[in-house]
Amino acid sequence: MNRDSLELRTTVSADGTLRLHLERVILPEPGPGQLLVRVEAAPINPSDLGLMFGPADLSTLSRDGDALTARIPDAAMPALRSRIGQSLPVGNEGAGTVVAAGPDQQHLIGRRVAMLGGAMYARLRLIGAGDCLVLPEGAGPEEGAALFVNPLTALGFVETMRAEGHKAIVHAPAASNLGQMLARICKADGIGLVNIVRSPEQAALLRGLGAAHVVDSSTASFHEDLTQAVAATGATLCFDAIGGGETTSIVLNAMETVALRDAAAYDRYGSAVKKQGYIYGALDTGPTVLHRSFGFSWSVGGWLLFRALQRLEPATVERMRQRVVEERTTTFASHYTARITLEQALEPETVAAYVRKATGEKYLITP
Repeated sequence: MNRDSLELRTTVSADGTLRLHLERVILPEPGPGQLLVRVEAAPINPSDLGLMFGPADLSTLSRDGDALTARIPDAAMPALRSRIGQSLPVGNEGAGTVVAAGPDQQHLIGRRVAMLGGAMYARLRLIGAGDCLVLPEGAGPEEGAALFVNPLTALGFVETMRAEGHKAIVHAPAASNLGQMLARICKADGIGLVNIVRSPEQAALLRGLGAAHVVDSSTASFHEDLTQAVAATGATLCFDAIGGGETTSIVLNAMETVALRDAAAYDRYGSAVKKQGYIYGALDTGPTVLHRSFGFSWSVGGWLLFRALQRLEPATVERMRQRVVEERTTTFASHYTARITLEQALEPETVAAYVRKATGEKYLITP
């Protein structure tokens, strides 16, 4: 069969030019344990944008024939030294139909699968069967397109909470596709969750999903509302996708305020209640600011899905994967505001729309 594919690639040159382009490739025959999949849907996640554009100044975006180029600030180039000259494929996850398979995977030809493993913004993807979830008969590509990154991240938050001995979670910003999934999980599993949103409309959205504790950072009572929600849930764990700014600091201080309410005596080192903040995104690429009024019993660190999965027991990960498949049209359903082709992903006006990372706006590439 024809194994010619077209892939969306990103390249950084030594002169500080980022180039986003389509590249033709010929994929090899699938070997043992491999599948050749016709990609039918792949979402654009913030993590994908990080590879596509990196620190490039998007105000300099321009066409260069069929490609797009942008300038990278000189100060950002040292961090990119190891990727100079490399043509890197993009797209963490997707779904499609198996069109060819290795000798031990012939039974999957014609089946639709969800995939994780990069290079999904392509017409064809050669991938290991172990990196796929076989979807039930009749499931459409959009049902499987985003069954890894957001669903496993949301479930990963819960498993991290359990492993580290916390009993409730604070999440910001909470109205995203991922945030809605987490709200459904916590409601179903009886887990306390404080949802931080940025507008009354987002608050109404989450309350409509049954979220019990929703606080709006745009209101004058935000800090008081957050403290009350932390007290009600007993949350001592925070996941922050904003990254820059003061969100994690504000949450840790609210946790400390609650902890001090029950303190038997004054302690100049603050409460002994362990407070953990994890930053798992960079919606704000500015500095992370900590106003350290939360004592000395705290930690702030990074949280990355793929590394978190490596720390979990294989049986736990398999249980997570099966739950995602079973609840793909309910708990883990994603909603898309636009569907674009590979070629449209290179149109400057389309790029301007999907790089906004606006809550409630999710783009799907349909190669």
